[in-house]
Amino acid sequence: MTVFYFTFAMLAVQDVAFGAARQKLRPTAVAGSFYPADPAALIAMMDEMLARVAEPEIQGQILSVVAPHAGYPYSGPVAAYSYAALKGRKYSRVVVIAPSHYEAFDFTSVYDGDGYVTPLGTIPVDKKFAKQLTTMSSSMRLSDRGHAATSKGAEHALEVQLPWLQHVLGSFTLVPIIMGDQRYESSRALGAALAKLIQLDDGGAQPGAGGTLIVASSDLSHYHTYAEAEKIDKKTLQALTEWDYFNMSRNFESRVWEACGGAPIVAAMIATERMGANQAKLLRYANSGDVTGDRSYVVGYGAAALVKAPGEQAVEKPYTLSDEQKNTLLGVARKSVTTAVRDGRSYDPGAVQDAALNEERGAFVTIKEAGDLRGCVGYTAPVKPLYMTVRDTAVLAALRDPRFPPVSVRELPKLEYEISVLSPLRHVRDVREIVVGKHGIYMKNGDAEGLLLPQVAVDERWDRTTYLEQTCGKAGMPPNCWKDHGTDIFMFTAVVFGEHRPAAHP
Repeated sequence: MTVFYFTFAMLAVQDVAFGAARQKLRPTAVAGSFYPADPAALIAMMDEMLARVAEPEIQGQILSVVAPHAGYPYSGPVAAYSYAALKGRKYSRVVVIAPSHYEAFDFTSVYDGDGYVTPLGTIPVDKKFAKQLTTMSSSMRLSDRGHAATSKGAEHALEVQLPWLQHVLGSFTLVPIIMGDQRYESSRALGAALAKLIQLDDGGAQPGAGGTLIVASSDLSHYHTYAEAEKIDKKTLQALTEWDYFNMSRNFESRVWEACGGAPIVAAMIATERMGANQAKLLRYANSGDVTGDRSYVVGYGAAALVKAPGEQAVEKPYTLSDEQKNTLLGVARKSVTTAVRDGRSYDPGAVQDAALNEERGAFVTIKEAGDLRGCVGYTAPVKPLYMTVRDTAVLAALRDPRFPPVSVRELPKLEYEISVLSPLRHVRDVREIVVGKHGIYMKNGDAEGLLLPQVAVDERWDRTTYLEQTCGKAGMPPNCWKDHGTDIFMFTAVVFGEHRPAAHP
């Protein structure tokens, strides 16, 4: 197999060199290692994997798929689910977004060449679309960075998707994108630009019927035990199906969750959301341990489709806590503050067996004294078990809220505690979606960000416009910042309960 690989790669390089005056082609780099270099063997392998997949019943337009990018023997059985979903659908253009594994650069690299070569032939680059895309944000450039081979290796994450696409879709033009910057701002810039350009350029063509498909190339967690990988990947995939791409991006950046192509996934979600996607359908999850039998050191793989389903609307899942669970959390908050203030140490609540309290969720703890605010701090992202989030944010509210001096020992008996357990964040496309008294608001524009909990608007008797303006102020932005196209507005619900407040539910 290795002999065929080097032979094919040398021929590809020679072809590129011979035609250098006419075309700049990216030759195959991992044929013969990640997948077969022989076209017949490659097709046979893909057909065998596709034959094992029952084609998913997906109603509506598939705007994007997420597919893993390891060697075909490892991730191919999962990737086959993404590509089986595309069978029978037609796309004239495919945008493939992948991460950079070998080369470091701080921008999104849109390939500046004429085509990508695979054992199944050359895929032409849509050079007009690629050029237009890079004019839409300074974070994107026409470049071969991340695409060309380096001394460390040649990027596989984009290449391995191409034979699947050629085999399932036939002919199409390609927009190859490698993201060197994994921050949310880069994903947002790419996603927003793709949505705008696709909608302008496709001229009404529907995805799956001649329009544009987006492929996000990503594996999931890396090199954990089988059980730990499943635990981490479940959180990532839950955020995907809940469409909470903002907290997903934050947890990728802080390495709480793992996906080497996390930024491409977020970019695809942002783009397709703006194109009308309303459903993220998980098609398959597995990891390398399912193939090798070695469960000590695995890599996670997920397949998903982002769909514009007819008549489907995002549904906020109801979330409740029992009175006993609420009292437990209030007790944790009070004991945590008392222990930190009086004894100068962290409170240890011990093992909590309750499944709901062990679920990772964002939460805020609000502390009041004689009815006046004394501190309020929280996590929007689900980074810890709920009871641990309450423990930590209660202490932060008491001692680290920069608006107030630290709580003193003499104040402890006077404090009242309120807890707000947050739902996933959902991006707001129309501010009329925000219901005062039901939704909290989180705003972000660059480095400026601010949040107000749903009960604040009720307590202050604000209307929706005032609520939006006050959230702008909380973020340190002008009152009309919510009208700025650069401002992201997210909404959430919360289960709110306290020692002197009737429980509120989403």
